[in-house]
Amino acid sequence: MQVAIDGPASAGKSTVAKIVANKLSFVYIDTGAMYRACTLIARDHDLEYGNEKGILAAIDKDGIKLEPGEKGQKVIVAGKDVSLEIRTPEITAHVSEVSALPGVRAKMVDLQRQLAGSTNVIMDGRDIGTTVLPKADVKIFLVASARSRAERRMLDWQEKGIEAKQSLEEIEADISKRDYLDSHREISPLKKADDAIEIDSTHMTIDQVVDAILTEIKKKQKKS
Repeated sequence: MQVAIDGPASAGKSTVAKIVANKLSFVYIDTGAMYRACTLIARDHDLEYGNEKGILAAIDKDGIKLEPGEKGQKVIVAGKDVSLEIRTPEITAHVSEVSALPGVRAKMVDLQRQLAGSTNVIMDGRDIGTTVLPKADVKIFLVASARSRAERRMLDWQEKGIEAKQSLEEIEADISKRDYLDSHREISPLKKADDAIEIDSTHMTIDQVVDAILTEIKKKQKKS
């Protein structure tokens, strides 16, 4: 079974996807982390974030791997665990630019499909239900208000020990800007698949969102 969870930045996709995957013993793949890893590679190689050719060569050199860890999925770049480093404000500020590059997108989509293989998988991102896994058995489109997403991002940084150099209002503005960039890019823009189920998590707890997604998966399993 393939489950696709899409939605804008900081809507809680990764958090709930990890929990659902754990409850069902499915493989979890965080595609957003892969694009963040590409952005980190660009920075570490002193490349402009729009330098597609240079970034692709650097990705081939360093490599990106996803590995299971005690606290969830680990992201490995050039043999180093960068799971926390890819979540810093600097990477967050530039990931939309890098993920919009057609060559980078094509390379990551190919890798994502390879990872999905023929196993039970839950994959979250921006274009999973529309591009990466268009035949996914269950498609969820998770949304939330920009303000609630900004609050979640600030809390996430605090929990990870990452210093927030922006006010809540500035984070909210950045999230709104990223929403626009992600939904207006030419290649695989963020949009709800026609057959996706929309869940607004603005006033929901994590457990409530998890239960809503599990309900949809169980419905599909009964029909199969």
